[in-house]
Amino acid sequence: MTDIIPNPEPRGRRGWQGGKEYNPLIEQDVVHTPGEHYREATVKGQAPFAVGLIETQGFTAVFEAIDTACKTADVEVLAREKLGGGYITVVIKGDVAAVRAAVEAGKAKVDGLGKLIAAHVIPSPTEAVLSLLPKQP
Repeated sequence: MTDIIPNPEPRGRRGWQGGKEYNPLIEQDVVHTPGEHYREATVKGQAPFAVGLIETQGFTAVFEAIDTACKTADVEVLAREKLGGGYITVVIKGDVAAVRAAVEAGKAKVDGLGKLIAAHVIPSPTEAVLSLLPKQP
């Protein structure tokens, strides 16, 4: 099956582009968080927000899901992580309603392109949860 994404959303592009680095300890490529500036894992002084996670088995599926999510609502890509076995998780951030809408829209695009493993929204994440996200290089 071939699916062409016309005019991919620029905010989604950071979820699938990145440099290549191999880690022999885990025997797979390392994936760094995308972004233009360093993001500190803190919620102090910020307006309430949510993080959403979409995990698929298959790159094409997550590519389409994140592009759709970013086109659906005002969200930004925080991180992506390759977990091995073709599993890829992308983390997005925005206000709670936007993240919920984006995750739901992204989930719907996975069918037929890959396998949806998980799609979840965490409203008002704690600093401890945010500290688990990979840091910018």
